[in-house]
Amino acid sequence: MARDVGVSGAPGRRAHSLRRQLWWWLVALHLAAMALTALFSYQAYGRLIGTFMDEQMRLVADSYAAGSQSRKLQPLASQKALATGTFVVQIWSPDGSMLLASSWPALGLPLQAEPGFSTVEWRTPGDARWRVYTVPADTAAQQAGQPRPRVQVVQSASFRQQRATHRALLESLPIVLLLPVSLLVLWLIVAAGSRSLREVAREVAAQDERNPAGLPVARVPEEIGPLVVAFNSLLARLRGALATQRRFVQDAAHELRTPITAIGLQVENLRGLIPPGEAAQRFEQLEAGVTRAGHLAEQLLRLSREDTPSSSAGNASALPEGADTDLAAVLRESVGQLMPLADRRRIDVGFEGPPGVRVPVPAAELRSIFDNLIDNAIRYAPEGSMVDVRLLNGVPGQPVVVEVLDGGPGIPGELVGRVFDRFFRVPGAPAGGSGLGLAIAQSVGLRHGLHIELRNREDGPGLAAQVRLGDAQAGGWAVG
Repeated sequence: MARDVGVSGAPGRRAHSLRRQLWWWLVALHLAAMALTALFSYQAYGRLIGTFMDEQMRLVADSYAAGSQSRKLQPLASQKALATGTFVVQIWSPDGSMLLASSWPALGLPLQAEPGFSTVEWRTPGDARWRVYTVPADTAAQQAGQPRPRVQVVQSASFRQQRATHRALLESLPIVLLLPVSLLVLWLIVAAGSRSLREVAREVAAQDERNPAGLPVARVPEEIGPLVVAFNSLLARLRGALATQRRFVQDAAHELRTPITAIGLQVENLRGLIPPGEAAQRFEQLEAGVTRAGHLAEQLLRLSREDTPSSSAGNASALPEGADTDLAAVLRESVGQLMPLADRRRIDVGFEGPPGVRVPVPAAELRSIFDNLIDNAIRYAPEGSMVDVRLLNGVPGQPVVVEVLDGGPGIPGELVGRVFDRFFRVPGAPAGGSGLGLAIAQSVGLRHGLHIELRNREDGPGLAAQVRLGDAQAGGWAVG
C-alpha cells in the first residue's frame, strides 16, 4: 500500500498551506473580536438599560406613593410582564402587613424589608429573578398621624438581560457579516502574492539539470527573497560541482583513451604468438576486457560532451535552424556501422521503412541515439537471432516512429524505469556493455523533444525500443 510522503520526506505528513493557515487565523481573529464585542456590548448596554429602567421604576413608585396616581390598578397579564418588561405595581398597607392592590396579584412577591433597589429570587411561571424597588416608609406622615401606603414596583430581570443580549448580538453582527468578505479579500491578496511564486516555480521546473541557472529575486515578495537568494547560492555551488565533474570525466576519458588504444594494439600484435589451448582462452578474455575499457572511455567522453552547457542549450522548442536530415539514411548508416558486431554474433539485422522521411534534427544527434539502441539490441539478442529496425508512419501529417526489436531476454518489469540511469546494467546481462548507452540516448532525446520508450515485446521474447520523433496531434512536428 502506498504511503503519504510530505515535503520533508516523513511518511504520513502533508505539506501545510499558508493560505489555509491564514484563513484559520483570520477566522479565529474574527471570532475573538466578535466575542469581545459581544461581551463589551452586553456589559455596557446592561448597565445602560439597568440605570434607565431603575430610574423609571423609582419615578413610578414615587408617583404612586405621593398619591398622584390612582390607586385603582389595571390588571396586567403575566405574558406582558414577562415579554415586554411592564412594571408590576404593588400597594401595601402603611405597616406593610397587607397587600392592598396589585397589577398582577398572581406574582405573590412579598414586600421587601429593605427599601430601595434589590434583585430578588422569586420563582414564578416564566421567570425566577425580579428587579424590585421599594419606596421607603414616610416617617413624617406617620408622625403626623396620616400614614401613607407602601409602594413596591417589580420588573422581570430576565427581560433586562434579554434586551442587553439582543443588543450585544446586533453589535457583533457586522463582524460576522464581514468574515466572508475578509476571506474573499484574503484569497485575492494571497493569490496575487503567490502568482510570482508560481512563476518562480515554473522557472525552477524548466531548469536544465545539467546547467541550472539562478532565479530572479526582484519578482518575488520581500519575505521570500532570502529563500531565493539561498537557493541561487545552492545552484551556484551545484553548477561548480557539475562543472568539476564534467572536467574530471573529460580529462579521465582523454587520458585513458590513448593508453587503452596502445594496449589494444599490443594485444592485437600478440594474437599470432599465443598458442592454442588455455592460453588462447585467457588471451580472448584479456582482449575482451581491453575492448570493453576502450568502449567505456569512448562512452564517457561522449557523455561528458552531451552534458556540457553548450550541448544542452537546445530543446524541443528550439531545434537547430536548417537541420533537415534523411531519417532512413541515418538508420542505414547506423546499421552498416554495427554490421561487424552483428556478423561476429551471427545476428541478422534488417531494416525496413519508406525513403524520403526528413526530420529537423542533426544527423549526428540521431546517430548517437540509434547507434546506442541498435548496439544494445545486437549485444543482448541471442546468437543466430534477428534484430529488426523499422521506420513507421512515414506519411505526411502522421507522427514519425522508429522501432528497434530484438529477441533477447527483455527487461524485468520492475527494472524498466531504471535502464536509463547511468552505469545501470540489468543483472545477468552479458559482459561488454558500459551502462551508458541508453543514458546518452535519453540525454540527446530530451534535448530535441524525442520520446524514447523501452518495453518487453508482446509477440514473443525480446525488447522493443521505440523512438517517437514528433507528434502532429500533440503539437510537435511530423513528416512534411
